[in-house]
Amino acid sequence: MTNISKKNKKNQGSKMPQDESKGTEIHLPKEKNLSLPLQEEFLLDLKVNNYSLETIYNYERDLSVFEYFLKENQINFRKLTKTDILNYKAFLTSIDRKTPNHELGEKRLGAYSLNRMLSVLRSYFKYLIEMDFPTPVPPDAIKMIKTIKKKSQVGELEEIIKLIEFPTKIEKNDLVGLRNRAMLEVLFSTGMRISELINLKIAQIDKAGRIFVLGKGKKERFVYLTPRAYKIINEYFGFRHDDSPFAFIPYKGVNASDLKNKKISTNYLQAKIKQYREILGINVPVSAHSLRHGFATYLAEAGANPAAIQVLLGHESLDTTTRYVHASDHYAQEMQRKFHPLKY
Repeated sequence: MTNISKKNKKNQGSKMPQDESKGTEIHLPKEKNLSLPLQEEFLLDLKVNNYSLETIYNYERDLSVFEYFLKENQINFRKLTKTDILNYKAFLTSIDRKTPNHELGEKRLGAYSLNRMLSVLRSYFKYLIEMDFPTPVPPDAIKMIKTIKKKSQVGELEEIIKLIEFPTKIEKNDLVGLRNRAMLEVLFSTGMRISELINLKIAQIDKAGRIFVLGKGKKERFVYLTPRAYKIINEYFGFRHDDSPFAFIPYKGVNASDLKNKKISTNYLQAKIKQYREILGINVPVSAHSLRHGFATYLAEAGANPAAIQVLLGHESLDTTTRYVHASDHYAQEMQRKFHPLKY
């Protein structure tokens, strides 16, 4: 196993975590027999080409699943066939599939997750070709599956506000409630990705409420706290008595001496948002990403320029941004009523 691996991960499908500092754990084989040729070199190639550690880990994890499939079915990689690839796709979609740690999969893989794993495999095969290694199946033979374009859903603004303010009303620990509310305020105020929020350091926030972010693909940008969000996060910082550089830190399951190197986990925050949504009876699914989605949608509804929203979200392409901008049914209804030639 390459030293790039992350060991402090917890099952992403798990329920409310007891330890706020623990992240998502992907079960990998305890004893790894490298049956995939040039696997370590492939991961190293990603590293030297400036891929993030998170991306490299995800590639390694997905390759481990493919490697497990080969071992379980006694398939020699050098004799791999297109039929084997088809069977691998069937394996991934099966509810009876097992993880590399010989545990049953908790749920059926979605189309996007499956395509991500197939894309990793295709990239690996392309690397083998670049290295002049005999590849049993051409990369183009690894076909993606069709995906259903789901209708984007954004919660009503009133519901989002209730969700954001809820932690300070329900959490028994006042500091936890203030911290959780500050996280939600920052997400909706700035449109940050959850990974950017989790890794946010206090030093990245200036006195004007401007935050410098190193985002996806190592793309730099600024995001901006609203006065409301700036007030809440500073209120939270005022109750802090620690020397951790991270903006949001765990308080359960962590020794005070270890706090300096700990940060809140993605799994914890997503689980908390789900818990708040269910208690409040909000029907539209709400997650950290949907708060980012709502940020873009409500800016667009208020008349914000899509190009400005693109900059704030850190999107490479305006096409990506327009998927957020055009998500609102209310906006579409307003435009229809305003511009329809027979409205009277």
